[in-house]
Amino acid sequence: MSTASYAAQGNPKAGKKKVAICLGCHGIEDYKTGFPSVYHVPRLGGQHPEYIVKALQAYKKGERTHPSMTGIAQPLSDQDMADIAAYFGAQK
Repeated sequence: MSTASYAAQGNPKAGKKKVAICLGCHGIEDYKTGFPSVYHVPRLGGQHPEYIVKALQAYKKGERTHPSMTGIAQPLSDQDMADIAAYFGAQK
C-alpha cells in the first residue's frame, strides 16, 4: 500500500490515543532538544499526514537516523503510523 493510502486510512480518534510520547517533544512551541545534538524539534500539528507516515517509515527502516525517533518508530505498525498522521494532520 502507498504512503498516501495509509495516511488516508488513518483514524484521528485512534491516533489521539497513540501520540502521548510524540507530544513530549513535538507538542511544545519552539522546543529544542539536546540529544544527540541541539536542534529545533518541529511541531507536527497541521503537517500533511502523508509526510508524517513517510518520515516514520523512514525512521523504522533506518533511512532517517535519530536515536529517539528510530526507537519510537520501530514498534509502530502501519496502522499506528496512519492514525498518528491523521491525528496531527487534523490539527491547526
